[in-house]
Amino acid sequence: MNTATLAGTARNAIVLRMAETPIVHIIDDDESTRVVLDSLLRSVGLQTLTYASVDAFLAAPRPDATSCLVLDVRMPGIGGLDFQSQLTELGIHLPVILITGYGDVPMSVRGMKAGAVDFLTKPFRDRDMLDAIAIAVKRDQGRRAADAEDARLREKFATLSPREQQVMQGVAAGRMNKQVAGD
Repeated sequence: MNTATLAGTARNAIVLRMAETPIVHIIDDDESTRVVLDSLLRSVGLQTLTYASVDAFLAAPRPDATSCLVLDVRMPGIGGLDFQSQLTELGIHLPVILITGYGDVPMSVRGMKAGAVDFLTKPFRDRDMLDAIAIAVKRDQGRRAADAEDARLREKFATLSPREQQVMQGVAAGRMNKQVAGD
């Protein structure tokens, strides 16, 4: 095997390992917070990708792997709560853990109502962060499994003839056999 082939094989192995290990995306404008979180999460075997801003996160490629997002609430530019509300519009379906050094009850309520897994105030306990990440990863695994099942069903549906698809739509809508046959 030549050096180029070995390099390609090693690169593929790294990508494969990354895809098997959950990835935690950390967006925080405070470098020390990013470094501490990166160190903590890597110490328990998680992959991390860190970003100083929402724009940096959006500009970077995201591996297709089980992931979650640790998002600081207060940052220059777009803040965490505003970005959280835009995620679905952007087609990003990652569970979110919000962190802040300046939290209040209305802020945490807003984040939780928008679907955040947890809302942690800095400084947070390592165990609280790891627990929140475990919940977020499990949530993303469930979403990915549901998406895969949905894709599998759509593929099967596409193999049906137009008439079979019409019958299936009637059955899926809850219509009785007599009603579908009458149509």
